[in-house]
Amino acid sequence: MTTELHQGPLEAVSTIAKAKPSWREQRRIRRRRRIWFEEILGWILVPIIVIGCYWAFELTMNALGTSTSALIDGARLILHAL
Repeated sequence: MTTELHQGPLEAVSTIAKAKPSWREQRRIRRRRRIWFEEILGWILVPIIVIGCYWAFELTMNALGTSTSALIDGARLILHAL
């Protein structure tokens, strides 16, 4: 039994070549990338859309000759009259 022991230096084990991922793994990777992309895109686009809507509202109010504060004061006046 002692004659079967390996007394020399250890040999490196051959590395197993990484197999091509299956179609399910590829789909999972694509989904993960898409989710990250959509999340980053959302963090960029949502503030731009909100600011753009605010500017559009302000420009519309200016074009009509009024302001947001005047509109709010008018709504308060109507609510107090009820």
